[in-house]
Amino acid sequence: MREGDQGGERGLVYGYVLDGEGGARRLSRDALAVLDLRPGESLWLHWDRSVPGARQWLRDSSGLNAFACDLLLEEATRPRLLHLGAERLLLFLRGVNRNPGAAPEDMVSLRIYADAQRVISLRLRPLQAIDSLCQAFERREGPCNASQVLLFLAEALTDHVDTLTSDLAERLDAIEEALEQDEQAVPDRHQLLTLRRQAASLRRYLAPQRDIYAQLASNHLSWRSSEDADQWNELHNRLIRNLEELELARERVSLLQEAEHRRITERMNRTMYLLGIITGFFLPMSFLTGLLGINVGGIPGSEHPYGFVLACLLIGGLALFQWWLFRRLRWL
Repeated sequence: MREGDQGGERGLVYGYVLDGEGGARRLSRDALAVLDLRPGESLWLHWDRSVPGARQWLRDSSGLNAFACDLLLEEATRPRLLHLGAERLLLFLRGVNRNPGAAPEDMVSLRIYADAQRVISLRLRPLQAIDSLCQAFERREGPCNASQVLLFLAEALTDHVDTLTSDLAERLDAIEEALEQDEQAVPDRHQLLTLRRQAASLRRYLAPQRDIYAQLASNHLSWRSSEDADQWNELHNRLIRNLEELELARERVSLLQEAEHRRITERMNRTMYLLGIITGFFLPMSFLTGLLGINVGGIPGSEHPYGFVLACLLIGGLALFQWWLFRRLRWL
């Protein structure tokens, strides 16, 4: 079942007790009051923080202090990592928004509290990473403890970032290939602006998230294994590659916009150049025809039978002279 389709039990979207072997059993909201974890078991609770019942449970029954609850429930946040002491931590991550009708770069916040036996996560909008975790539990291939739950969620979020970054690069490749095949092709300005906005928005959240992964790779908690540090380091490297791809995408969009601006400028300059030549070509003839068209007596040749013909020949000779002069000056 998709997370967005699960209404939850007074704010509890998912509750699982991990058996330590990759499987987990579902847990209801009412069972939380009498829950007693056995050795080797861990607890994962996923709440919808928009539900008043979830906020009330977090403040009254979670065992967290007011400071931690305020941070988990605040309206606006960015990726960060906070240590609460006693090997407890708060983790704020961002994931790609895959909800219908949403912009992917409008990333979804996932707030997490974690200690040796518990992981409490909160969301406002559904995340596909949560669905992936539930499906892994159903296949008995899920995380075995709280540390691995954090790793699984972070890896699922990074997978979606990889997909979005690759899709953005492929769209830019298609635009560049179209321009190479047809020099007269005009890139979609709205599409270029959209791609640049997506790259900038993703980079805004992925840069601090990269630093968080680096901190988690170097932190030494008793409930984490050495293998976890290696996996956090790999996630850190993947985000570095994604950030490099996003920076490259912004530069590629800028180059495409500059090339289009240069082409428009060159076309405008050619047009103005031709207009200048045409104006210079007809200006002397316009002067002569205007002068000869003055309705006054005494104009030379007005009484001669071939005066009009001579005037036409004079104008034609002047036009030929201008053509020769423009060719000589390489204006034509």
